[in-house]
Amino acid sequence: MRVAVLALQGAFIEHEQMLQRLGAETFEVRQLSDWQQSKDGLILPGGESTVQMRLLHELGLLEPIRQAILGGLPVFGTCAGMILLSKDYLGTMNIRVRRNAYGRQLGSFHTTDSVKGIGSDVPMTFIRAPYIEEVLSADCQPIAEVGGHIVAACQGNQIATAFHPELDDDIRIHQYFLKSLSR
Repeated sequence: MRVAVLALQGAFIEHEQMLQRLGAETFEVRQLSDWQQSKDGLILPGGESTVQMRLLHELGLLEPIRQAILGGLPVFGTCAGMILLSKDYLGTMNIRVRRNAYGRQLGSFHTTDSVKGIGSDVPMTFIRAPYIEEVLSADCQPIAEVGGHIVAACQGNQIATAFHPELDDDIRIHQYFLKSLSR
């Protein structure tokens, strides 16, 4: 399995390390020529969604990535990556997201909770995290909630989390994503 990792800004190296631990090959996408390599999936990492969106547009990556996701390329977005997948950004996932929902850096926290299809006691690290305010269609399924807010969802080939599983040692969410590459 070969996974592209958007490496414009944010926490991309940790995703690469996690995927490599699981035996997946990764490569970084920094420009259009990188994107044109063969791939089985895509990681949209945390970081700053506004900056990432601007860079995607400036580098000519926005529409090719959007079309690949709509065409069935499996994608996993964490934090800012979840925001990018939402209706107000790339528009590939039927969710509306509240940015910085848990406040600034001081509102960052760690907890554990259940994730449908993955299990219980999943570590969840939230850093200036968003949450899903609204699921806009029945084909998008919430898979985790914390404090009454949806913090993870799946829709077809897309998985999105408000938290950063790449910052914890638990490999289950990345395994779940890799399994989606072989479906």
